[in-house]
This record gives sequence, C-alpha cells and structure tokens, in this order.
Amino acid sequence: MSSGDGASSNGHRSYVNEVVVVGAGFAGMYMLHKLRGLGFDTVVLERADGVGGTWYWNRYPGARCDVESMQYSYSFDPELEQDWEWTERYSSQPEILRYANHVADRYDLRRDIRFETTVERVDWDDKARHWRLQTDRGEYRTRFVVMATGCLSTANTPRFDGIDSFEGDTYHTGRWPHEGVDLAGKSVAVIGTGSSAVQAIPVIAQECEELTVFQRTPNYSIPARNEPLDPEEQGQWKANYSDLRAKALKEMPAFLTRLPRSDDLAKDADPDEFVERLERHWEVGGFTFYGAYGDTALDPESNQRIAEFVRAKIADAVHDPEVAAKLTPHNTIACKRPCLDTSYFETYNLPQVRLVDVSESPIERISPAGIVVDGQEYAADAIVFATGFDAMTGTLLRMNVTGRGGIRLAEHWDAGPRTYLGLGVAGFPNLFTVSGPGSPSVLTNMIASIEQHVNWIAECLGHLREYGIKTIEAQPEAEAKWVDHVNAVADMTLYPTCNSWYLGSNIPGKKRVFMPLVGFPPYVEICDAAAADGYQGFALA
Repeated sequence: MSSGDGASSNGHRSYVNEVVVVGAGFAGMYMLHKLRGLGFDTVVLERADGVGGTWYWNRYPGARCDVESMQYSYSFDPELEQDWEWTERYSSQPEILRYANHVADRYDLRRDIRFETTVERVDWDDKARHWRLQTDRGEYRTRFVVMATGCLSTANTPRFDGIDSFEGDTYHTGRWPHEGVDLAGKSVAVIGTGSSAVQAIPVIAQECEELTVFQRTPNYSIPARNEPLDPEEQGQWKANYSDLRAKALKEMPAFLTRLPRSDDLAKDADPDEFVERLERHWEVGGFTFYGAYGDTALDPESNQRIAEFVRAKIADAVHDPEVAAKLTPHNTIACKRPCLDTSYFETYNLPQVRLVDVSESPIERISPAGIVVDGQEYAADAIVFATGFDAMTGTLLRMNVTGRGGIRLAEHWDAGPRTYLGLGVAGFPNLFTVSGPGSPSVLTNMIASIEQHVNWIAECLGHLREYGIKTIEAQPEAEAKWVDHVNAVADMTLYPTCNSWYLGSNIPGKKRVFMPLVGFPPYVEICDAAAADGYQGFALA
C-alpha cells in the first residue's frame, strides 16, 4: 500500500499509508522512528497538539515519574543516552515533556505526526484486507494499525449529582490546564487520594488558602526521597548504561533499585533485623522499599508485617491521632499502584488542610458552593478531581474499533479484555497494541516495556513483508490460553485482593479482571519464543 491522499465520500481528505500508529507518546514516537528506519510508510495520529502522551496531559502540581530518571528514558540510541542531562532523581512532568519534545526534534518525527486529529472509528475491511480509520480530519486507510494509546490516557470523572451546578472552577489531574492554575487565596477541594493526589496535595496545600481532601480509600505511600541528581551518579550511569540496562531487564519490574532486591521471607525475619532492614530501605525511599523482602506481594503474613511497619510510619508522621487513623490503610500493601510521595502525610499537619472521610458517608452531591457530605456542605472555590483513569482499555474502546465480521472490540471484551501476549486480538487482523492488557505494562518501567513491544512489532512487520504475508491475527485458542495464563499468574500473588484500577474496579460497570501480567523477563521469553516459532499463536495468511 503506497502513501497518497484524495477526497473521501464525506468531503474530507482520504489518506493511504502502510502503517498507522495511534498516539504520539513514548510508544508512538519510538514506533514511528523504528518503522521509518525499516522503510515502512508510517503516519501517527495524535489528538493533542504536541507529543508526550501521558506527560502532555498530566500537568497537575507535583506531577513526576515514580521510576528514577536514569531508567525512565529511551535506550535505543546510545548517543541520546549520553547527550541528555537529567536534573532530579525523579524527573518532573515539565522535564519529561521537554525530553519528549527533544526526541521528536532530534529524529524529525513531527513531519509524520498528524496533531489535533481524533480517531472516531476504526473498521476492518475484510475484502480489501485493510483498516479504515475515520478521524475528525479525514479518513485513513492502512494495512496495519498500531495502538500506542497509553495505559492511563482516558481520565475518569465520576458523575456526581449537581456537578453542573457548581459555580467555581473544576479541574481533573489528568486534564490539567496547560497554562497552569492560580489557586492562591482560594478554598480548594480535592476528591481522591490515589497516586496523582498523593503527588498533588502537598503542592496544592502550599498554594491555596484552604484545602479539603475527600478520601474514600486511604493509600499506602513510601517517601520518594527526591533530590537533585548528583552529576557523579549520572556519570556512573552513562559510563555503564549498557550493562545496567541489561541487568534491569532481568528484574521482574524491568528496573533496578538502589539496594539489591532480596529473596528473604519477611515472615521468617528476626524482629530486630526486620525493623533494621525496613528502616534502611525506607530511608533510601522509592520502590527500593518493596525489594526489602521477596514475598511482599506473595504471602499474606509477610505482607501484613510490612504493612504494619508502614502504618506505624503514618502514625508517626501525622500529629492528630484521629486524622492518622483515617489515613491508615488496612488492605494489602502494594496490591494497588504503589504511591511515592514528598511530605504527603505531613501535609495533614498544616492548619489549612482538612480531611473528610467519605468511605461510609459518600459524597451526596455537589452544590453551587461546594461539596455536600452527610448533610454538611464544604465550601470550595475550586474542585480538583484526582479520580484516576479508565485504565488500559478506556481509550481503545472509545475509538469504536470493529474487526472481522463486524464484531466490535467492546463486544469481544464484554467479559473483560482479551488479548494474545498483550499484542494482538483475535478477530482483529493486522492490529497491534503496545503495552496492552495482558502484558506487563503498568507493573514495569513503562519505557522498557514500550521498547520491547515496539521492537517485537517492528520485527513482525518486517517478517510479514519479507515473506509476502498479508495478514496476521491472534488465534482464538491462543488468546483464551493467554488470558488464563495472565489470571493464573495474578492469582499466585496478592494483587487481586484489592479493588484497584488494575482490575478496572474504579469504573462503574467495568468487568473486574486483573489486566496486566506480573513479570517482565518471563514475558519477554514467551514473546521471543513465539516469534522464533513462526509467530506461534497467530494465524498468518
């Protein structure tokens, strides 16, 4: 299929490309760069007016990555690794976005990205054996579609009664105004205490006159210990990047921690040694803490012991015992997305900060002047919805994807998302998902997972071209076995014991299924073996 354009039946332009990539975040940009290097005629469709994906949209106060900067970066170009200078242990959203823009400029990616283009429908034409993507700027026809739409790209805003009557300003952490928000002198309400809120609340508390936080479920959080990145440390990484990257890819989450991960069992640890080790990991901060023992996510007794340690830390940090009790979780630690913070719990000691527990008395409604809970109105000039995302599937389902025989992706996924390797979907030929459901994705360093996916897809497309193969499609039986495998692995852990967005439980009506796969190295081995065996589990025609 050659590149070109013409007029479509609805008067919009019609475009023809060999590959269409949806999304210009880190996955879409690398996919474009990789395919361009292989000679594929490729275009990227992006609804935003710039690159960056998650880091384009999530500009809320305090937004930063929870994987350390030296690892949350591309590895495909050694020169890029050496040239870019990070400034903090955990890079902030503005710095990550600058990096994304640098990458787009460095590799001249923008000429093949169609910004401000929203995909409205994606339909497979079985007779022509190509896809038609209807956008608000015309139609695209293509042999292959790569969905690089991100796992956390569709914001979730609950429809509270009276929300349209509110006379103040409303914001969502996942759609923060690009021009910024002035909260000085205002009374602000934050709804939610997940990862975005844990980052935003300490910063908002310093900006506004009064802050009221509405919490349904308290969360564990570990101090990030963020600080300026030591030039010597950055130099050591750059001098040993190849070896360090290789070591990281052998770890279950595809990143290294500052202290080695241990295989010891927490439940068997001597009490004094247990406290000493956790204190040491706590002081280092970040995800290093969760590597102190090897069975944190596997054994209920060990998990409870580690959770008690963190609960005691919350009690120490929060002066008011009643507030501390409200902020203390009692569920399994780390079964939800682990939070990293900078003075989150200490923020509740400030006189202008108030916590409202809505676990037993939910928010009744939003009034013109604020938020009503249990008959009491809490006045607010602005409401910040830190209510998360329709994770992993939301964006894909909103594009109205229709595959072979007219089956809609929403129908195929009615009982929960079904993929083979998180890369392909039965009944949807020549369609690939990057970090899709059924892949390690959100349980890993996302850029490492993205690079693995993109490389696999690119090699697959090269194979199809070399052998004159027109279509590739996940086989239903392989898809069914893979779903069973993902569930079986999850059931070996404590992850499914919580109501989390990993299971889609934050979205009313969404089927409760554990979506990511636990474990990066074994996943890579399975993907590589499938490719080496002529793309086992896929039908090629």
